[in-house]
Amino acid sequence: MIKYLGRDENGIRKVVLNLFLTGDKFTTGEVYDFLDKGDFEVSYRGVSAMVGLMNTRLGILSINVTGDHNVYSLKENYKNIVGSVLENY
Repeated sequence: MIKYLGRDENGIRKVVLNLFLTGDKFTTGEVYDFLDKGDFEVSYRGVSAMVGLMNTRLGILSINVTGDHNVYSLKENYKNIVGSVLENY
């Protein structure tokens, strides 16, 4: 996760991890809307790729694929680790 954040040129990954840490469950659209309202120029496709990577490569997100949209949340057993990394990064 530290290497993942180390390649974060504009801070977007840290913001998304904080969103999942402080929030509940989010669709890709909700993450996109959150970032789009902030100071980030993002595309829906880029946000989808970023969240998908957090799910598959980092393995810190759980996914609920029932319904029309995938719903992501931070796995309970990773909350302390993510919080600690974000505090010290």
